Amino acid sequence: MTEFQDKLCWVTGASQGIGRALALELAERGARVVATARSNGALEELAEESSGRVSPLALDVTDMEAIGLAVERVLEEFGTVDCLINNAGISQRSLIVDTGLDVFRRLMEVNYFGPLALTLAVMPSMRRAGSGHISVVGSPAGKFATPLRSGYCAAKHAAHAFFEALRAELAEDGIQVSVVVPGPIQSNITVNALDGDGGEYGRMEDNIAEGIPADVCARAILDGFARGEVEIHVLTPGPRK
Repeated sequence: MTEFQDKLCWVTGASQGIGRALALELAERGARVVATARSNGALEELAEESSGRVSPLALDVTDMEAIGLAVERVLEEFGTVDCLINNAGISQRSLIVDTGLDVFRRLMEVNYFGPLALTLAVMPSMRRAGSGHISVVGSPAGKFATPLRSGYCAAKHAAHAFFEALRAELAEDGIQVSVVVPGPIQSNITVNALDGDGGEYGRMEDNIAEGIPADVCARAILDGFARGEVEIHVLTPGPRK
């Protein structure tokens, strides 16, 4: 996808961080944007800030029934989805020995099964159109496992593998599939991370606080899409506006 003007782009996890920045940047580049997240209030604020180019749609990506209904609604209203950006995710900060099985399941549901389910629901319409772009925001944790993030690493590994296989399978259907690998980005990812009991970790880590601004990351991601890159790494701050 080389241009975004009048394209319908769907961004999950759009209430904050990378997702919010992507929605605003897409709107600035002329796209029509569907922004989903669990927080409807934050989405309404996003829609107002975008001067109406962002359409808010509350959605929990772990709710399989809601995903089907959301896709039906989007296709009925807009007719197509040109670009799907699976950005919703949640991290972890806990030792394996201290982490409950339900926490590992939650990490897989949000970071792997959610993107998979939404992609499966949107993909048939793209195949009928013979075009489209599907992406997932992964992580260096999807390539290199590190302590305190075991479940998050496992889920991101799974997401990377699934979308790489999807790319090969959709190559003849005219559908681009890409994986985004952002380094530390200024966001609440560590604040919202799960601890071993499933509660919030609640701490802003220094590398995140000092990381790449979310708006800079969003521009780098969309520039990578425009160049047709299949794996987009955002590891340095880059130029600001």
